Amino acid sequence: MRFKDVFSIIGPAMTGPSSSHTAGAVKLGRIARQWLGEQPAEAKMTLYGSFADTYQGHGTDLALLSGLMDMATDDPRIPDAEEWAEKLGMQYEIVTSGLPAAHPNTVKFELKVHDQICSMMGASIGGGSVVVSHLNDFRVQLTGDFPALVLRHLDKAGVIASVTSIISESGVNIGFMQVDRKAREGEALTAMELDTVPCSEVLTKLIQLPHVLDCKVIDLKKGLI
Repeated sequence: MRFKDVFSIIGPAMTGPSSSHTAGAVKLGRIARQWLGEQPAEAKMTLYGSFADTYQGHGTDLALLSGLMDMATDDPRIPDAEEWAEKLGMQYEIVTSGLPAAHPNTVKFELKVHDQICSMMGASIGGGSVVVSHLNDFRVQLTGDFPALVLRHLDKAGVIASVTSIISESGVNIGFMQVDRKAREGEALTAMELDTVPCSEVLTKLIQLPHVLDCKVIDLKKGLI
């Protein structure tokens, strides 16, 4: 079992009325931005459950936008997120869905920049904590509490063994790992939470492995604008 720090227990520093609807939403936006790799040029956010019912009154829409612009949960610019998005040239759309979701505070991001597109689904589960359940429709379980390494690769024998060997040899400990695939020998995704962020040399070795298509780090503790 992995324990959270005391600040996660008492709640985050934040701008807004609700840790679930504001702080958690900001974190989800930041994770989605890092999954894409940079600020999106276009963003569609589909809200489910109580997110869909109360997002305007609780400022969830502003919080999600702020996260996509890499703002912290207590950033004073959050109330003006729409104006900042316009200044930065980010086009966005927020829609609601009546379909059921695993958690009432759920959002699906569909992001695009240049020729890159990605999607992410996650939920704000209270106290500023979040869970990411899908990346590009692959099932994952990421919390944002620890650095995460996400690899897209082909479902070939030996890929996972090579990946874990490189990480282990670097001295980085894997706390949790999950693998999902769309079809046998098709595209697969491996997501793991780590105790520390791998160095650039490790990331280079991983991306150079046969059958590895992409490698990204998601780390909410890295520099904020």
